[in-house]
Amino acid sequence: MKKFILILPLFILFLTFTFLLIYLLQQKDPHKPPSALLNKETPFFNTTSLFDENLKISNKDLNNKNVLINFFASWCAPCKVEHPLFFEIKKEFPELLIIGFSHKDKLEDTIKYLSDEGNPYSLVAKDFEGSVGFEFGVFGLPETFLINKEGKIIYKHIGPITKKIIFNEIKPLL
Repeated sequence: MKKFILILPLFILFLTFTFLLIYLLQQKDPHKPPSALLNKETPFFNTTSLFDENLKISNKDLNNKNVLINFFASWCAPCKVEHPLFFEIKKEFPELLIIGFSHKDKLEDTIKYLSDEGNPYSLVAKDFEGSVGFEFGVFGLPETFLINKEGKIIYKHIGPITKKIIFNEIKPLL
C-alpha cells in the first residue's frame, strides 16, 4: 500500500504529460475552440429590437442576407475595445447586415452605452436573459458570428475582433 501511495503522484504526472502531448500534437489553437454550429443553419431565435418593442427579430429575418452578429454588453471591457471597428465594418461593407445582441445586460445600461459610444449596428436586439446567446453557444463576450445568404454560420470568433481579423478572416468570406 505504501508503494502505491509513492507511485501515485508519478502516475498522475505521467497521465497529465501524455494528455498534454496528445493535445499539442493535434495542433489545436486554444483561442479558437471548435464550434458545433459552423456550417449549420442559424439557430432559432425570436426577440425584439432594443429601440422598438414592436419590431420583432428572428432567425427568419436573416434569409438571403450576409449577416454579422455580435454579442456584446455595456459592462464588457473587450467589447468596448472592438466597438469602434464595427463602424469601419459598416463603412467597408455597407450591404452587410450587422446585428448586435445586448447579452445579459440591462436596458438602460445598453442604451447609455450605445448613446455614449455610438451605434454601429443595423439592428440591436435584446438578449437580456441570455437565451439567444445560449442557442448560439456563447460562453464569453464578445463573440461574433458571420452568417451567409443561405442562413448558415460560416465563421465564429471568440473575443474582440481586430483589423487583422476583419481583413484576413471575415472579408474573404463576404
